[in-house]
Amino acid sequence: MGPDSKKFTHPKSGLPVAIVTVLLATLAFAQGFKDQVGQIGSALQLNQFDRALELLGPALQKFPSSDELWMMQGVAYAGNGHKKEALDSFRTALKISPDNVPALHAAIQIEYDNGDPSAIPLLKHLLKLRPEESMSHAMLAVLEYQQGRCTEAVVHFEKAGSLFDQQVSALHAYATCLVRLRRLDAATQVFQRALALNPDDKGERQLLACLQVMTKKPQEALVTLTPLLADDHVEASTLELASAAYEDTHDTEKAVDALRRAILLDPQNVHLYLDFAALAAAHQSFQVGIGVVNDGIGLQPKAAALYFARGMLYAQVAEYEKAQADFEHAYELQPTQSLTAAAQGLSAVQQNDLDRALSTVQEKLAVQPKDPILLYLQADILMQKGAEPGSPEFRTAMRSAKTAVTMRPNLGPARAVLAKLYLQAEDYSAAASECRKALEIDPKDQTSLYHLIQALRKSGKTDEIPELLKRLALLRQQATIEEREQYRYKLVEGDTPTQQ
Repeated sequence: MGPDSKKFTHPKSGLPVAIVTVLLATLAFAQGFKDQVGQIGSALQLNQFDRALELLGPALQKFPSSDELWMMQGVAYAGNGHKKEALDSFRTALKISPDNVPALHAAIQIEYDNGDPSAIPLLKHLLKLRPEESMSHAMLAVLEYQQGRCTEAVVHFEKAGSLFDQQVSALHAYATCLVRLRRLDAATQVFQRALALNPDDKGERQLLACLQVMTKKPQEALVTLTPLLADDHVEASTLELASAAYEDTHDTEKAVDALRRAILLDPQNVHLYLDFAALAAAHQSFQVGIGVVNDGIGLQPKAAALYFARGMLYAQVAEYEKAQADFEHAYELQPTQSLTAAAQGLSAVQQNDLDRALSTVQEKLAVQPKDPILLYLQADILMQKGAEPGSPEFRTAMRSAKTAVTMRPNLGPARAVLAKLYLQAEDYSAAASECRKALEIDPKDQTSLYHLIQALRKSGKTDEIPELLKRLALLRQQATIEEREQYRYKLVEGDTPTQQ
């Protein structure tokens, strides 16, 4: 410092004048900020939200980097019912100060109330700051459930503790996720908590009983259903569940009686006849089952599932021609039954729009012309569209299927499609060969088994057919049982929570 530097110092403090000036300005700035925050805070405490917003305008122009002022503006907007503007303000506060806990809580609450998944990352950040905050776990659980992320949701449902003990919809969400994760015993306990909140709710009892049947606790299911079974206006769905529970306790007489009563109450319900057919088959009462399914067909003559069920029963009593006729009629009524799972997965196929499905596959083939999956899908859809032997479409389907199995010999669905094409082209030997190869890959492939029966019958090689029909009947029976189990899963999973 040079010899003339003293003329730049403050006479009292001894500090350089420039520094003193900055300090005084800073103190004045801080005092001005404090005064404005005080005035705005007083207005908010008095619920004078318009007044607070008037003060906040110039304050934010002067102090735009204050997360506290943005937070206050959010509170004022929320007080006036302007949630969008409030959320924008809270979000701005969080950009300035990401760990501002009040701003996090405020923004989360608005987005949660709107069912907005944008609250999820905010909740995760808040839980890093406050990992034991049970309400945040509860909110995150519901939002993750609504996004279909049950693995994540269950973790937070568990950490929410007792917060959901009085909220049926949240307990349903929790239980539904546990079912989807196949944690059925835990799901049962949660549904029991839900039923305890509302023991007179029929739907609650049915859901719990359904889960108890699924977890092989038939006695508990019957206890759960007892109040409903004693009702003068018992529902067919209750009797259907009771029948399954009775059968699992080896009380077949009551199982049959419950199903008969259910059918009388709801004679148009195809599932009840299928249940009866499965029950009859399990106890070698094939003719009784045929009689009941006949009644169902009389009421629902276009239900393919009933013809499959009756064909299954006919095969068991060695009435093979009737069995074969029923299977054939079933496939005629439900042509998409022969579509492979991959083809059925196309949304256009699910909407019965085969033209759009074909267009989608062919667009992809233009980019990947040697993809075996796309090639077999093209063949499958062309076949379902009714391509006639000798037509360009049929030749394309045949070429695609052959290329698919050449490129990937273990692609069972492609072999099944190729077998059907050979069958239509009346090349029964090639059709039978492809069916056998498809069945080696997937012994449960009902469509290939049915087509093998057709190929053998048309070629006059009928010796194998009775045993193959019995095999097909058993596969149908197993499939029916699996379908009923899946139906029960869907019944339990079908619950949708409301916002908490």
